Amino acid sequence: MSTASQGKTIGIINSGGDCAGINTVIASAVIAGSRLGYKFVGFELGWEGLIDRKYQRIGVEEAGRIQNLGGTVLHTTNRGRFAAKVGQNETKVIDPAILQACKDSMEALDVDGLLVIGGDGTLSGAQQLADTGVNIVGIPKSIDNDLYATDHTFGFATAVQVAVDAIDKIQTTAFSHNRIFLVECMGRNAGWLSLYAGLAAGADAILLPEFPTSMEDIVAFLRHRRDNHRNSTIIVVSEAFEIDGKAVTVGSSATNEVIFAGISGELTRRVEQIAPNEFEMRSVVLGHTQRGGSPCAEDRILSKRFGTRAVEAYHRGLFGHMVALQGDKIVPVPIQDAVNQLKLVTKDNRIYEAARQTGIFLGDLDDYKDCAMPDDMTGMPYGFAPTQR
Repeated sequence: MSTASQGKTIGIINSGGDCAGINTVIASAVIAGSRLGYKFVGFELGWEGLIDRKYQRIGVEEAGRIQNLGGTVLHTTNRGRFAAKVGQNETKVIDPAILQACKDSMEALDVDGLLVIGGDGTLSGAQQLADTGVNIVGIPKSIDNDLYATDHTFGFATAVQVAVDAIDKIQTTAFSHNRIFLVECMGRNAGWLSLYAGLAAGADAILLPEFPTSMEDIVAFLRHRRDNHRNSTIIVVSEAFEIDGKAVTVGSSATNEVIFAGISGELTRRVEQIAPNEFEMRSVVLGHTQRGGSPCAEDRILSKRFGTRAVEAYHRGLFGHMVALQGDKIVPVPIQDAVNQLKLVTKDNRIYEAARQTGIFLGDLDDYKDCAMPDDMTGMPYGFAPTQR
């Protein structure tokens, strides 16, 4: 046990959207940190709890009880006085008085520094606080997987699995009724969740915000499948996918973040306008089911790696850094490298390429026809084609 760390208290903050694995990160950090002599407090409702000095002490016993639970025992919010992002790549300068209030609370509670669990917005705020001299180590959390400096964020794998489980169920009812289903996934401005879920579930089309297409091409794709006796179709669409250059939204939140909602329903309506009565269509919005539940095995392991490595980075004095997965290693990277731009899907990505090569329509009709399966392959979920007469 290090004498330098003996008796020091580290605060833990999670902020922004919830996801599976937060409690696992908290538990692993507390267990590993306690072995080094640190004590821990968790601030409730993110930065708001730090400002208002609302917290709970977390020891090894408490950590053992929460390590596999979904959600977060600290609760969370994506609203409040500390919001640092107002949109894609738009950073808000936090009021210096709010930053000082955070520092005052830490001094009053004798908190040496912070482990900050969050995504793009949370870590953007953490960077501003770190710039004032606060000891901070970041941990990447997001079902969107859009933080630039890490291969994966925790919470992503579980969200993908939830979506895949849902699409598997939708496949059978789509086949039974010869229907087209549009399945809307979360992900904000990045299409990773839709891409991974669509590929894993064997979707017929994946529509991503990074690759806009026309309604005419979408209808042509559906007609191509119908004309080749593929009577049911699964289209996975990211919530931020744009029609005619515009996303479907329901206004803004209290933090001025755009709220995406309704793209699957709007696509259904637009197809019906172009091709009235040609297709029987349904839309399904997976919504917050993708955030809920206990973490899958992959996320439990990644969360424990992140939590333990974050404490190690803190112990080594690597403040202003975030732990990141790069290849098979967890490495420290400057927080700024993670939040200065979003990680978006590109056509040279290996997962995108696998989707393209397996004949999934990704928005480019010509490319889809080049890669489409032969006409005698139906791709039906039960592995057989209907008798042709």
